[in-house]
Amino acid sequence: IHTGLGGALGYLTGAMDWDQTVLGFSLASEFQVIFFFAAFVFLVCLIIHLRSIPEVPLGFKNEETKLLLEVTESYKYSSIEEEIKKGYLKSTFTEVKAAANPGECTVKSRREVSAEMTSLKSLVKTLVSMPSHYRCLCVSHLFGWMAFLSNMLFFTDFMGQVVYQGSPYAPHNSTLYLTYKTGVEMGCWGLCINAISSSVYSYVQKILLPYTGLKGLYFIGYLLFGLGTGLIGLFPNIYSTLALCSLFGVMSSTLYTVPFHLIAEYHREEESLKLQDGEQAGEYRRGKGIDCAALTCMVQLAQIILGVGLGLLVSVAGSVVTVISASTVSLVGCCFVAFCVRYVE
Repeated sequence: IHTGLGGALGYLTGAMDWDQTVLGFSLASEFQVIFFFAAFVFLVCLIIHLRSIPEVPLGFKNEETKLLLEVTESYKYSSIEEEIKKGYLKSTFTEVKAAANPGECTVKSRREVSAEMTSLKSLVKTLVSMPSHYRCLCVSHLFGWMAFLSNMLFFTDFMGQVVYQGSPYAPHNSTLYLTYKTGVEMGCWGLCINAISSSVYSYVQKILLPYTGLKGLYFIGYLLFGLGTGLIGLFPNIYSTLALCSLFGVMSSTLYTVPFHLIAEYHREEESLKLQDGEQAGEYRRGKGIDCAALTCMVQLAQIILGVGLGLLVSVAGSVVTVISASTVSLVGCCFVAFCVRYVE
């Protein structure tokens, strides 16, 4: 919700014609005005953030924390590897556990402690051994972000060149260039509509969830986005394009919520199965954080794939290829969401 509202305000700065304002006359170009607003808002938010969260004096809320700080104080300048070699980390762990839970002290071997410290190796191992339904969810998330970013990265250029029939390569005082500039500004208004609809749909999702379930929400998001971008590419009209921009927000809200909801459902199901088998829930080694990180990595992977291939397609076929590609990838992802992603009943 906050991402959508912030995006709407950001896109508004690009949609305004700053050349006819006081700031436009004071600064060299409208791009400097936009960057000035961005820097100003960033500094204001930074100051508010620093002032709104005062530091709390360090206090010992429990005896375990206090003992941990006391016994490690003399070794605080050593590295973790040195602590393990010297045996300090092992003895510290033993003393703290003994003080916190007398009678339940468990001393871990040096090899076990070392294994827990190699977080990178553990992360790679977890990603490689990812269950198939997690992997399918990551692939569907990759399709979604490829489709969404394919459209968003070039949408203003699409509005300027295809919808308004302008040219960014024409002289800056020519009609073609001014028409292209107007199209870019109108594209920013379309992206603003997308951001607002994303915020609104985030509330609507809560209402639809009991009726459609996660599968329905996931499928609807991909389907509406695929149909919307396809219609924009086939019928590049100004008013219909702006109206269909609201469907972008449906996709945006879906990508930010439904996959992570599914991750939580997978973990809840696996922990309940552990409990049924007589094991403690805390013994479950796979964490939600790693799976959410793997899911988030699909955003960067989508950017890499698009950065390598989409620019070449745009230079060859024009900006219209962006919305057609977004529609195609979204509809493929729609089939993947329907048939390959597993949903918890």
